[in-house]
Order: sequence, then C-alpha cells, then structure tokens
Amino acid sequence: MNAYPGPVREFAIYTALRLLLFLATWGVVTGLWVLISGEAALGLTFLIALVLSGIGSYFVLRNQREAFAQRVEARAQTMSARMEERRAKEDDVPSGE
Repeated sequence: MNAYPGPVREFAIYTALRLLLFLATWGVVTGLWVLISGEAALGLTFLIALVLSGIGSYFVLRNQREAFAQRVEARAQTMSARMEERRAKEDDVPSGE
C-alpha cells in the first residue's frame, strides 16, 4: 500500500498553499481597508478575501491541483485493477460439488 501516502501528500500541499493564499489575501485586503477607511471591517474583508483567493487559486495553484488530480486518478486506476483482479479470481474458483 505504498501508493496511499502520495495522494495525501499532494492534498496536504494543495490545501496548505490554498490556506496560505487566503491568509495573505485577507491580510492585504484588511491592510488596504484600514489604510483607506481607518478601521477594519473583518467580516467584510474576510468575505472579499475568500472570493479573491478562490479566484486567484484557480490560476495560481493550477499545477498543484493538476498534480493532485493525477495522483488521485492513478490511485483510482490501481484500485479498479485490483478489484477486477479479485473478481477474476472469484470467477475462477470452482464451486463445491
């Protein structure tokens, strides 16, 4: 089962980068908000940062997302092949007479 850690690692990297992008965006949006208005509206800046980081991650994290998807696809193909192999073995077993 050495294939298992791969998808988990790729997922962790993608998730960490997505969180980092959100936090950086939230910091920038909040900083700009404070510079412009003199006070922080954390709820509103949170929502703005959430939308902006979501859009940004689509473009910025494309490579990490594709790498994760490829790992998941490879794992799914491996599991499908194993299931087919088991089915074939079950079909080859003679029934008791």
